[in-house]
Amino acid sequence: MQSEALRNAREQSWYARTNYGIAVLRYEEVTKLLKDPRLKQGSAQWPQHHGVHSGLFYDWWTKNLLVLEGEDHHRIRRLLNPAFSPRLLKSLVPRFQALANELVDAFIDKGECEFVSDFAEPYATRVLTIMLGIPESEWPTIARLASTIGLALGVTLKQDLHKVEEALAELYEYAEELIKDRQANPGEDFVSRLVLSSRDGDSLSDAELRNALVLLIFGGMDTTRNQLGLAMQSFMRNPDQWELLADRPELGSKAVEEVMRINPTVTWVTREAVGDFSYEGLDITKGTTVHLFTQSAGTDPRAFPEPEMNLVGEHAPHHGFGGGVHHCLGHFVARSDMSEALPLLARRLRNPQINGADEWMPDSGNTGPIRLPISFTKGE
Repeated sequence: MQSEALRNAREQSWYARTNYGIAVLRYEEVTKLLKDPRLKQGSAQWPQHHGVHSGLFYDWWTKNLLVLEGEDHHRIRRLLNPAFSPRLLKSLVPRFQALANELVDAFIDKGECEFVSDFAEPYATRVLTIMLGIPESEWPTIARLASTIGLALGVTLKQDLHKVEEALAELYEYAEELIKDRQANPGEDFVSRLVLSSRDGDSLSDAELRNALVLLIFGGMDTTRNQLGLAMQSFMRNPDQWELLADRPELGSKAVEEVMRINPTVTWVTREAVGDFSYEGLDITKGTTVHLFTQSAGTDPRAFPEPEMNLVGEHAPHHGFGGGVHHCLGHFVARSDMSEALPLLARRLRNPQINGADEWMPDSGNTGPIRLPISFTKGE
């Protein structure tokens, strides 16, 4: 969770200066600055910061929805939106439940599992294959490629670049075949909706479709896997809430919101000042990097007088999916698949405990477990 140093800094001021820019620590300021037009997405320069100025990864990164601004961003988002239909997701809920049960069935009699490889990763990836309308048996390929592209978000980008670009080339090829197939044989799946989507006579080009699909595969698998691991960590620290969730499965969606408030995989979002401006007495110059600490904001006692996890409490909205024009487009997907998985896990895996050496990603902007061995008593 959070360090004492961070909590102390949040008590002293709404912001702190760091080697990487300004860190905004409190809920009210994070909420306002997420929507402030004087700040733009701050990740666009990520490759250049690491000495990467060209090549496959650079080209994909600088053209994807994460970093686009203005009309380019608005246009692509508008065309992608219809594919993220809550109705489509609702129709897939029975398959999400069956998948979660199938994965748990494979290890429940042992009374232990390695939660990431036995549940979080296959669940997150197979949910994606169901959505995309591709065979679930292909999930190991998708997981491998998405995990490799995930290395690009680490500070070791330069040394991992070769592996990242190889994975990106393979995923490009995969996405292009998928697009061609759905253009010829459209169905009811997510990719078909993307291919067919058009607004006011405008539609996505094949290159834009490919970029969007690669982002969805990478973002959808990586973040959901990490968030499920963080959920398990949070509930092991709050066993009374795990028991409550087992008894009241209708709290599944509340469980997702609470985990994303207190322990999100995206611990901060990065913005960059478009010009010089002053905010609450702080002068911010053009080009300054501003990190909005969504995790710190989610437990700020000024906004959450009782910040501990509480599935039946009322809380202000969290920023685990970002905010403003860059609010996560896939939030319906994450909310839908995790709100089905968590109550089912709570009912079937009673009294989960860490069981051996856990291993974690570096605590940078994205975090989560690499290995999370747990033991439990068998529920239903």
